[in-house]
Amino acid sequence: MEARAVLRHTRISPQKTRLIADQVRNKPISDALRMLNLLGTKRARIIAKVLNSAVANAMTTGMMDVDNLYVKSIQIDEGMRLKRWRPRAQGRANRILKRSSHIAVVLEEF
Repeated sequence: MEARAVLRHTRISPQKTRLIADQVRNKPISDALRMLNLLGTKRARIIAKVLNSAVANAMTTGMMDVDNLYVKSIQIDEGMRLKRWRPRAQGRANRILKRSSHIAVVLEEF
């Protein structure tokens, strides 16, 4: 039995978010949430919200024991990019890509 939660189009860079996701993969849910709270970054808070949503999904089904959950997989995919420009010297312009992420979490019992 699995519990899932997905967050799409969140305005954080997927490359930097994967560094935090690698630290909580295959850990018990209590350890993962504790580690994310200690990090204290915006990315850690967003991943913690998705983990809490997956725990709530597991509780509503009633078929899983919440104390025995662990992070089976956490996947950070690239979402759409907002394309902006910045004026430069002599009438030129540079492109700015504001990246977004899709975060998918799967929890499972031991």
